[in-house]
Amino acid sequence: MTDEDALLAACDAALGDGDVVTDPDRLPTYTRDRSTGSQAGEPIAVVFPRTTEQVSAIMKAAHQYRIPVVPRGAGSGLSGGSNAIDGSLIVCVEKMNEVLNVDAGNGYVETQPGIFNTDLREQVEKHGLWYAPDPASKDFCSIGGNVNTNAGGLCCVKYGVTRDSVLGLEVVLADGRVTRIGRRTIKGVAGYDLTGLMVGSEGTLGIVTMARLKLRALPPPPTTAVAVFADVGAAGLAVEQIMAQLTPSMLELMDQATITAVESWRPMGLDTSAGALLIAQTDAAGGAGIAEADLLLEICERNGASEAYRSEDPEQAEMLVGARRMAIPALEMMGDWLLDDIAVPRSQLAPAMVMITEIAQRNDVFIGTFGHAGDGNLHPTIVVPRGDDEAASRSMVAFNEILDVALAVGGTVTGEHGIGTLKRAHLGLELDEVAIDLHSRVKAAWDPLGILNPGKALPRW
Repeated sequence: MTDEDALLAACDAALGDGDVVTDPDRLPTYTRDRSTGSQAGEPIAVVFPRTTEQVSAIMKAAHQYRIPVVPRGAGSGLSGGSNAIDGSLIVCVEKMNEVLNVDAGNGYVETQPGIFNTDLREQVEKHGLWYAPDPASKDFCSIGGNVNTNAGGLCCVKYGVTRDSVLGLEVVLADGRVTRIGRRTIKGVAGYDLTGLMVGSEGTLGIVTMARLKLRALPPPPTTAVAVFADVGAAGLAVEQIMAQLTPSMLELMDQATITAVESWRPMGLDTSAGALLIAQTDAAGGAGIAEADLLLEICERNGASEAYRSEDPEQAEMLVGARRMAIPALEMMGDWLLDDIAVPRSQLAPAMVMITEIAQRNDVFIGTFGHAGDGNLHPTIVVPRGDDEAASRSMVAFNEILDVALAVGGTVTGEHGIGTLKRAHLGLELDEVAIDLHSRVKAAWDPLGILNPGKALPRW
């Protein structure tokens, strides 16, 4: 019996009927995430545990036989982080999708990792509570994936990214041991912050089987403000000044290319002649929210907004926010797409967007840029004709040049999507040699055999 056969036998013994899949017709569904431009290998199987004990049994066997393991949730990632590796075992937690406990008094929920972000939010809302992180993919991304990539979202400008909402985790380590890290309390500094280290580790340190997440009171209905600019430079200056004076609950930006793509796909009366569109929300209670929105609009007007207004119609407000969430599918409809994810200092937002426009022209590719302006987190999305290999090569050049821009202006190569396989080389440019060595030592301490998601997230391993 080969090591692979022995591993599959151990998985069969630990899991239920139908939870070990080797059918070559089904495996492709689980071999890659939503990213384009990333490489994927051929796994030996995909397994579907339902409990922490089952994940532990799987990892003990994988560790014994030294078989690489790729953790996977909903597969909505955009950097190749959950792509299969040749000869690997895919451990998919999509069937671990139950809310385990809602503690309203202490303000947290404990949940399995496979639940979708929206489903979790809806369940805690029944208790009058709110889970803040809201990625644009919230309807089809899972909490485990959010934890693994430290996902952001539209409201993270005020409420923080996933790490800011994680109180504790249950984690299965590479050798199958199970640990609970973190706390139940609001404050706590006992020991190293292993929970914070685990968040954003992209499945390279362990498999999350339970997340304890901070909940908040439901916010008041937001006030929505919209500003139209002739160019992205003016919009960027407005963003810098807004964030110096206010903390909106959302501050999103779309450039002209993205506005046009969305309007072409789902016509809703967007001004396609605009150079940039800012969509903001404030959720301060009562008149304070209106006052904040009015100040925000005043700042936009001082920076040359051709149109700036508060949306008094809830349906119109929802449509405008929906337009921002439609950016990726609208651009995807135009051709083969490659989504980037950088974050820059807010003072460099406008220069970065101008340089991205120059990259598009220089490489003869279409780039629509949108993102979380309040965080300086941009998602330049490159679109080329489907099946055009030459254009696809140019798109990869443009993709890497965008990463160069991020580093040149003092930013980072990923704001919320992670490194995966797409950005390992540029991570090596962002980190100095000492930091790279520390990353390697952390990986070795948690996973000395290197079986958890090898070839992902780290510049060298």
